[in-house]
Amino acid sequence: MKQIILNILQKHSKSDLNENMIEIPPNSELGDYAFPCFILSKELKKSPIEISKELKNKIQLNKQIVKIEANGPYLNFYVNKGYLAEQTISKILKQKECYGAQKKKKEKVMIEYSQPNSHKAFHVGHIRGTSIGEALSRILTYNGYKVLQANYSGDTGAHIGKWLWNYLDKHNGEKPPKDSVEKWVADIYVEAVQRIVNNPELEEKSKEIIYKLENNKDPKLNKLWNKTKQWSVDAFNKIYNDLDAHFDYWFWESEMEDKGKEIVKELLKEHLAIISQGVPVMDLKQYNLGVWVLLRQDGTTLYSAKDLALANIKFNKYKIDKSIYVVANHQALHFQQLFKTLELMKFKQAKDCYHLSFEMVILPEGKMSSRTGQNILYTDMKEELLQYSLEETKKRHKDWNKKQAEKSANAITIAALKFQMLIQDENKIITFNLEKSLDFEGETGPYIQYVYARINSILNRIKNKSAKPNYNLLEKEEEINLIKKLNQFEESIIKSAELYKPSILARYTLELTQLFNKFYHSCPVLNNNKQLENSRLVLVKATKQVLEIALGLLAIKSLKQM
Repeated sequence: MKQIILNILQKHSKSDLNENMIEIPPNSELGDYAFPCFILSKELKKSPIEISKELKNKIQLNKQIVKIEANGPYLNFYVNKGYLAEQTISKILKQKECYGAQKKKKEKVMIEYSQPNSHKAFHVGHIRGTSIGEALSRILTYNGYKVLQANYSGDTGAHIGKWLWNYLDKHNGEKPPKDSVEKWVADIYVEAVQRIVNNPELEEKSKEIIYKLENNKDPKLNKLWNKTKQWSVDAFNKIYNDLDAHFDYWFWESEMEDKGKEIVKELLKEHLAIISQGVPVMDLKQYNLGVWVLLRQDGTTLYSAKDLALANIKFNKYKIDKSIYVVANHQALHFQQLFKTLELMKFKQAKDCYHLSFEMVILPEGKMSSRTGQNILYTDMKEELLQYSLEETKKRHKDWNKKQAEKSANAITIAALKFQMLIQDENKIITFNLEKSLDFEGETGPYIQYVYARINSILNRIKNKSAKPNYNLLEKEEEINLIKKLNQFEESIIKSAELYKPSILARYTLELTQLFNKFYHSCPVLNNNKQLENSRLVLVKATKQVLEIALGLLAIKSLKQM
């Protein structure tokens, strides 16, 4: 409908306009669509009120547009509801799961996300980055891009030195318990940090370990490092299986060390980097980006040098067109420094690097920290949510066996976790509340799953599912609002892709389910008027299909029963 209105406006205004200029009014009394005529004021050298009146007199009504009103500076369009219903619903039902998918694009995009460090906890904050990255990967793929999904984990550096030193000193020979690998690994790191805080001189021992690892000075230490790293990887993979997250490539910081040192040498040789206080740095103060340190005093690499190496590998080895880094916003300065350094190096793809930043996840009592242990581990949080989900599932389905109940409860739990991470704008802090995330009537993943299950229940009760509808019968406000929302589905996916914001699609999905619930309570599908029943049935089918696609793009399971 926006395209139809756009064509009419371009014909009569002789101006170059686009769909984004056409708005949806705050209420239906002001029309279904509106065009703000002040957009044309400068070009036509007239007031927007005058332009609005002139356009109204020029435009003729047709089968799609049944009424036009000049309302001050706005031109309001009222569409043929039957036509809108038929076009929207039939398109959805004809194209099935391919609905809205765009033509294949040439661009190859690498999305790097999740990035948990080995020898540390995978906590609630990691869930947000993982959920955003996975959803964005699916949304861009749906929009026609070739997407490569990548993970990049820290397996070297200060935290590794501390963990290995503490393990050798106090836990040598111990193996993680099978049922709590993540917590056991995290506890050893927290213990190491606390010991060093109490005795700062102990930090030198952890630094010795970093140096030995990076310079291959101790084969036994390397062997222990690899073995203990694998414990973390095994724990992460179980979590990724839960979250339905997939990676084509998994990069490690240790793989970037040699290349990083080579790049630093080249930067010094080209006089782009300087030696300051005994270490190589990028002096970026003239760009208001401060000083970016590249190596430690002992010559071991920092994140900066490693990220320069990774950027080279991404573009040169994998021939990508764009690199998207899904990383929390406390790293914003680091990425500004990285991109500016790449630009100064005349790295031609520097402009094709993008930091998709997201805000932190905090608990109601405040900020989390892996150093102090003041955080919620993924496994602990999942277990708490799962117990509640399982209790609720058993109450509703006393006839289900243990396997059925656990499968459904697990899907509800993951939906609760992920949707809380996706529904908020990426730049807003999330205060994660366990109880609210499972509210079956709130702005939650389980609420959306529940509505989807309700739709399946409706469809299961209808006998004749192939009868022809009369779209003109769909005239109640709740029906029209639902149809309009379905008509916005494709636009929401495109916007999510263009702005790199899965939150747009998540918000759309929630609003669609809310409108369906209003429709459900006001417009009975099972009806003595069979034509009306058939018409409402296709509306229900279309809603189910859109919800199924949307949940799939958000990597949330749709449940037929709850």
